[in-house]
Amino acid sequence: MSMSFEQYMSDMVQPMRTELTNMGVVELRTAEEVEEKLPTAKGTALVVVNSVCGCAAGQCRPGIRQALEHDVTPDHLFTVFAGQDKEATAKAREYFAPYPPSSPSIALMKDGELVHFIERLSIENRSAEDIAAELQAAFDRFCR
Repeated sequence: MSMSFEQYMSDMVQPMRTELTNMGVVELRTAEEVEEKLPTAKGTALVVVNSVCGCAAGQCRPGIRQALEHDVTPDHLFTVFAGQDKEATAKAREYFAPYPPSSPSIALMKDGELVHFIERLSIENRSAEDIAAELQAAFDRFCR
């Protein structure tokens, strides 16, 4: 029995999904789920645009893990997976204007409005510790 490319990709990215869901981050897999959750999330919501790239594995997801160890964290934690859940990712990115699409990226929203955004170019050349520190400062500013 041969494996389809889609199944192969699904199997390959599952650990990348699980890394976030094990932190309590809720996957939004469809545009409808994004539309249902993001604009109505009361308080603060962290939205991670996950990706298969090396900077997602080396800096983004570890930075998020460290940031969530802070005493102040967002009320809601969501993720979409770029290149996998394409419609959900496209819908989530509508909330991140004026920033162009990038993955990975990290958005902090408050009552449905974008208040802080970390683009790929601010992820790929920084350490997980630097990303965590920026997120924790944003949490202190917007999540109290």
